[in-house]
Amino acid sequence: MGEFLKETYFTIVRIILVITFSIYGVLGINEGTRTGVSIEMLLLVSLIISCMAVREMAPKSVKIYMLAALWILFAVIMRVGGSSFILIGFLLAFESLMQFGVRPIWYLLPFAGVFIDSEVGVMTQFITTVLLSFCYLQHEFVVAPYKKQMLEDTKEQQYLKKDIESREYAARAERRKNMIMAENKILEERAALSQTLHDKLGHNINGSIYQLEASKVIMEKDPEKTKSMIQAVIDQLRTGMDEIRAILRKERPEKKQMALLQLYELCEDCNNKGVEAELATEGDMDAVPSDIWEVILDNAFEAVSNSMKYSRCTHISMEIVVMNKMIRCDIVDDGIGCSNIVDGMGLSGMRQRIRGAGGTISFESEAGFKVSMLIPM
Repeated sequence: MGEFLKETYFTIVRIILVITFSIYGVLGINEGTRTGVSIEMLLLVSLIISCMAVREMAPKSVKIYMLAALWILFAVIMRVGGSSFILIGFLLAFESLMQFGVRPIWYLLPFAGVFIDSEVGVMTQFITTVLLSFCYLQHEFVVAPYKKQMLEDTKEQQYLKKDIESREYAARAERRKNMIMAENKILEERAALSQTLHDKLGHNINGSIYQLEASKVIMEKDPEKTKSMIQAVIDQLRTGMDEIRAILRKERPEKKQMALLQLYELCEDCNNKGVEAELATEGDMDAVPSDIWEVILDNAFEAVSNSMKYSRCTHISMEIVVMNKMIRCDIVDDGIGCSNIVDGMGLSGMRQRIRGAGGTISFESEAGFKVSMLIPM
């Protein structure tokens, strides 16, 4: 109900005004003639009030024709009922100005009719015109622009909200894509490792088994031959061990891939628990040494764990930026924060890890909680 009144208050005011001016005109007839009001006059008054009400609900293209009809009815009423209905004319004058959207200076035009000789009187006409000009000017040049601006702002907010939601959806989709790509990469490397081990070592081990079986058979008949065969197996297995080490060094998944995968999985775990988490990276991740990845991972898990436990946050953002000689890592939540930061086991461990890597770490708790790490490469 309140919203309805806000939207239609000016319409209600104008209908009340035309009713009031019509009643004023009817009372003027009674005072002038003392013979009462004719049925025709009452019908004309009812018709102009009805037209005014219907016009407010009509489409914009129809309103101008109904305004012309109102002027015709006003002329008939003035002809039949006399000049006591002149106030309706002032109202219609302002309606016409509003209909055509003229500049404020044109709203002085109705004041020219104040000096028309009528039964109402110059002073009443002047006061009525002043009040009408105030109402219409306020609505047209203060309230209406404000409502229009509010509508545009609401549309802009909805657009921005939709844009933010679409960006968040795209970011989540990108996170899932990156995580799946990292998982697939590791699975591919594991499959390649298995195939390589099979290809490189399968024949080697099988050959060693066959030689040992043969040595077992000829051990008593030809000890020297057996000894040489066993030595050959030992050499072959030693070569195989060297090949295993070389393969593992070569085929082992990169620390960067493992670290990013764990961070993406950490974000996904937070999302599953109802806290939106995102990871943003910038720069060459391949340039980050393995030992620094370990520091970043440990501190990230500690910071996110603290946020999930204590901050009552709804959003956690992690950002890793690789610069020329430094790595910056920020972890921020939008939780309640704390007035006094006290180093417990978790924060002390984070400081020690960063200090061991030659970097610096700081904690802020003005809006939420923020961990900022700066580590040299």
